[in-house]
Amino acid sequence: MVRSDISGLGAVIFDMDGVLVDSEPLYFEIEKSSFASHGFSLNEVEHHAYVGIPLRTMWEQLKDRFGLELSADELLAGHEGQVIKSMADTAELSPIEGVTALIGRLREEGIPIALASSSSLALIDTILTKVGLKSDFQVVVSGEQVPRGKPAPDIFLRAAELLGVSPAECLVIEDSHHGVTAAKAAGMTCIGYFNPNSGKQDLSQADRVITSYEEIINKGIAIL
Repeated sequence: MVRSDISGLGAVIFDMDGVLVDSEPLYFEIEKSSFASHGFSLNEVEHHAYVGIPLRTMWEQLKDRFGLELSADELLAGHEGQVIKSMADTAELSPIEGVTALIGRLREEGIPIALASSSSLALIDTILTKVGLKSDFQVVVSGEQVPRGKPAPDIFLRAAELLGVSPAECLVIEDSHHGVTAAKAAGMTCIGYFNPNSGKQDLSQADRVITSYEEIINKGIAIL
């Protein structure tokens, strides 16, 4: 499939962390602190493997692996509360360079846009409000609203359903291996946004990999 520009798209679905905002470094530091408070640590490769999946899934797996006494609900609640507070308090959070221009271009073309993030609705709302993008998305879907999180396709299929667009007409922009896997499983075109702060993510399943949104804004979406 070849798209020479964005005018032929039915919809564009964005991931949030690492795609709209460069939030992964903040998450990593918060998570390291949470891990230490429960008496364990992860190496870099192990830690980066959790990028893109729901926090609940991460804590369920860590609870089993390290025999943590607290329930998954308790672990998740404590951690998520810390994340939301940190994101609300940080002065460092802003949209990734070029993403607001891309969103503006999509709006000019009349192309619907959605957000499909593994994060909770509370965290999504906190971040979108913080960076001034809350009103830009016609549809927002959280990983907590679908039966299976990424790398399953549920979240992207739900976004397409709410937009009233077929999966084949959707373009997803993702920065994680799990996210790209989910997008392709949904039957959607996927651009992998290489963000070095998201760790060494395998984006090889994506139809195209970019390192800057200028590559889309200036050259169009040419998917080969």
